[in-house]
Amino acid sequence: MSEHDVVLVVDFGAQYAQLIARRVREARVYSEIVPHTITAAEILARKPSAVILSGGPSSVYAEGAPQVEAALFDTGIPTFGICYGFQAMAAALGGTVERTGLSEFGGTSLRVLDTSSCLFSGLPAEQTVWMSHGDSVTAAPAGFMVSAESDGAKVAAFEDGERRLAGVQFHPEVMHSQHGQTVLEHFLFDLAGCQPSWTTANVIDEQVAAIRAQVGDARVICGLSGGVDSAVAAALVHRAVGDNLTCVFVDHGLLRAGEREQVERDYVAATGIRLVVVDAVDRFLGELAGVSDPETKRKTIGRLFIRVFEDAARDLVDEAGETGQSVDFLVQGTLYPDVVESGGGTGTASIKSHHNVGGLPDDLQFSLVEPLRTLFKDEVRSVGEQLGLPAEMVWRHPFPGPGLAIRIVGAVDAERLEILRAADAIVRAETLAAGLDRDIWQFPVVLLAEVRSVGVQGDGRTYGHPIVLRPVSSEDAMTADWSRLPYDVIARISTRITNEVREVNRVVLDVTSKPPGTIEWE
Repeated sequence: MSEHDVVLVVDFGAQYAQLIARRVREARVYSEIVPHTITAAEILARKPSAVILSGGPSSVYAEGAPQVEAALFDTGIPTFGICYGFQAMAAALGGTVERTGLSEFGGTSLRVLDTSSCLFSGLPAEQTVWMSHGDSVTAAPAGFMVSAESDGAKVAAFEDGERRLAGVQFHPEVMHSQHGQTVLEHFLFDLAGCQPSWTTANVIDEQVAAIRAQVGDARVICGLSGGVDSAVAAALVHRAVGDNLTCVFVDHGLLRAGEREQVERDYVAATGIRLVVVDAVDRFLGELAGVSDPETKRKTIGRLFIRVFEDAARDLVDEAGETGQSVDFLVQGTLYPDVVESGGGTGTASIKSHHNVGGLPDDLQFSLVEPLRTLFKDEVRSVGEQLGLPAEMVWRHPFPGPGLAIRIVGAVDAERLEILRAADAIVRAETLAAGLDRDIWQFPVVLLAEVRSVGVQGDGRTYGHPIVLRPVSSEDAMTADWSRLPYDVIARISTRITNEVREVNRVVLDVTSKPPGTIEWE
């Protein structure tokens, strides 16, 4: 990272900490998230160009609430506090934070008090920002200029240009703050002096170097799913180690229609990577028989994936003969949202285990290579384009590692998989034909296997399964909203599914946002 600036985002348990890091990267400055337990000395040792203190759910005066070491502000590192980070910064520097009874949540009018402000230079004197606070800074620390206020926060922003310290009570990282990105960039470029030099091309160069340093001359195996995450991860590793990489595609019987053929045909043609296909349908369905609990499904699938990889690795060694190298490394397409939702973020609860994070067995025989672990989905797609992967692979909708198993609410068996596979194929065909593919982030099609409802088809009574349509729009899967598809497209999908999939007699649309719902049902 020495070739460009690095910004450390200190995570105080905010739901938006990852979004802050992403917004910094959108400004072409590299960012990393670090836990609030990091010390000032540890931050200084990392030699960051700037530090951003995130929001968080605590009150700065609550027992056990995370605090900011006052020593951080003596290091000379430019620092920017947001929401809780703003309050913690004020408290550490001798300002006053109080519960005034004037809480603010949601869109709020902000008034800029000083036109010489670095943060608000060139911006309107009044603007809408996104607030979420109960406590307020009522007195800025000595040496700070109060640069903005709101009805509920007499100190809504402050800055000390000489020490290159600043903070805001609102959330500049969310789209609801009208000029939030500009405020953030004023800190990065004008106050901290960062240069906008980081791009996805940097990711490729840095990750290739990191992979070579980690792997050396060892052999590497990669579980390829056909999705953009594993495809990009494998392409990066292939660039680093060449023929020492073998990709393994596991047909676990939980795939969508045509996926095995697409991977065998398209990916190999695009990359030249050696691919081994393992037929493990019976093994997976046997282990999943009668299992309906979603977490048990995920962990079972994750464990079996690793066992299949270990078997494939032994086969590769046997193939090479007695002098063959062992396969010591496993490539995973783990993304940052996977890590966060599995409780691997800092200060975040586990929402669900991901098969490549929370579902790995304790006796894993491989060392993991995870070149995408700090990236968001849009960044991964950009890397994929830089690597020359086919557009249909780069822009494929996210698909969970456990496959259709977690889109069947209930136990998984071959018959239920065929029902869901047929309905899913219709949905994909119709959205593609309508030109909506790029407008939808992800489109889970869910079979409620344990539910039946009365219907009428061909003048006869039916007792069939419901299918749930779950189209969502999102930037990074951390939050999502349901996609407002045209009614005629929904109607065509519904008609085709109930006409062509005889076991289904009802199609419903899920209109829940995330939060409170997750994107997948299980």
